[in-house]
Amino acid sequence: MQVAGRRQCRPLGGAAPVTVFEAVEAEALLPLPTRPFTLARRSAATVGPDIHIRVGRTLYSVPWKLIGRRVDVRSTATMVQIFCDGALVKTHAALEQGKRTDPGDYPPEKIAFQMRTPLWCRTQADEAGQSCRAVIDHLLEVNALYRLRAAQGVVGLHAKYGQMRLEAACAKAMTVGDPSYRTIKGILVADTETEPEVESRSEHPYRPWITSWKTGR
Repeated sequence: MQVAGRRQCRPLGGAAPVTVFEAVEAEALLPLPTRPFTLARRSAATVGPDIHIRVGRTLYSVPWKLIGRRVDVRSTATMVQIFCDGALVKTHAALEQGKRTDPGDYPPEKIAFQMRTPLWCRTQADEAGQSCRAVIDHLLEVNALYRLRAAQGVVGLHAKYGQMRLEAACAKAMTVGDPSYRTIKGILVADTETEPEVESRSEHPYRPWITSWKTGR
């Protein structure tokens, strides 16, 4: 502005650059953006069967309907945007390393499974009765997450057989020493939850289970 711009310039016909700028160029300039430029990185990924894509060292979830699809990713220091066929389908807060999962990206049946926590199972069992609650407590006593599906299955039987029958079947399963989902469902299917048990040790096929389960051996 003070030195070079005021020198006469041969390519400009002897005019000073500052003079040409003020007369021709200044009005053509656009205003500066209100926000600083955001540096972004572009990449592509395929949505895996677990509904996640890998961006750098992080896994991000994508809506389950896009499993197997190729998506485009725009990553900044604070945000990860995922596009499919040019449309924005998911936005995550950026994470340097690890995993970001939105439960809403899972299919409906998976969401239902995640919502039916051990606490939910116990609450549902309480509505059926003490025997049903005892079965659920037994199932979730060790390795609760591993046996969660079995507990969900037990409390879910009330939808078809009713709470009274479920409670009676749980009581009978505990009596025979096999409080499992398969046994309880078998009792309900056979409609034998109200039949009396055989008391003879020699005739009862589950007698060893009764002794070991009640004594803890």
